[in-house]
Amino acid sequence: MGAQPLILVADDEPRITKLVSIALSEEGFRVVAASTGSEAIRLAEEYRPDVVLLDIVMPDMDGIEVMRQLRESRSVPVILVTAKGSTADKTKGLDLGADDYIAKPFHPDELAARVRAVLRRSGGGAPVTGVLRFDDVEIDLERRMVLRGGELVQFSRTEWLLLQHLALNAGKVVLHTELLTKVWGPEYRDDIQYLRVWISRVRRKLGVRPGESGRIRTFQGIGYLLNVDEPSGEEAAPKSPATARPAAAGLVG
Repeated sequence: MGAQPLILVADDEPRITKLVSIALSEEGFRVVAASTGSEAIRLAEEYRPDVVLLDIVMPDMDGIEVMRQLRESRSVPVILVTAKGSTADKTKGLDLGADDYIAKPFHPDELAARVRAVLRRSGGGAPVTGVLRFDDVEIDLERRMVLRGGELVQFSRTEWLLLQHLALNAGKVVLHTELLTKVWGPEYRDDIQYLRVWISRVRRKLGVRPGESGRIRTFQGIGYLLNVDEPSGEEAAPKSPATARPAAAGLVG
């Protein structure tokens, strides 16, 4: 088998697996397909794919359970395929560590873009060091760990990369387009609503109550700022990227 990334596609609808297989093959990926959850687990063990594309609704075992079992043996990136509007399933999947999601019906180009973005994120990058502390939160950039109140908080790969970029630029407004491009890739640079979903998830992991922004401040139409100096209840005056103070305030290391 060649060196191109291998994608495991699990869906009980043959027309979907055929469409996805053709679309991803045309983009240079190798594809192996499964029609049930148990088959997906077996093929994942046999072929060790680079990304798993999982339909949430399957007859023998749903995609959430398949992902849980896959993660017991290997940290393979997972993209969940959801029915349009299935917010509860999407939220549950992301809570369990899914790297991304895509809603049916989807365009083949969008699917290929999401697979490429997940592969980029899972490939890692230059190591960064330092520890950022505020309130009861400690972000260890080198060990890729987040502690809250001394307890380890589980972050998915995507959530971590988003928090990492904000932490490396603490005290600065990071533009929407920069966050989307850095974390997901240039094809996502205008998808602000998508970014809002992930920002809300990171806030929740940091212990922020629903409806509050906490330490990650929103600057409408501009971007987000991780504030590490002022008490979290205070309102910060907007700072433009050009005038914000140097990055990584509060970073030790």
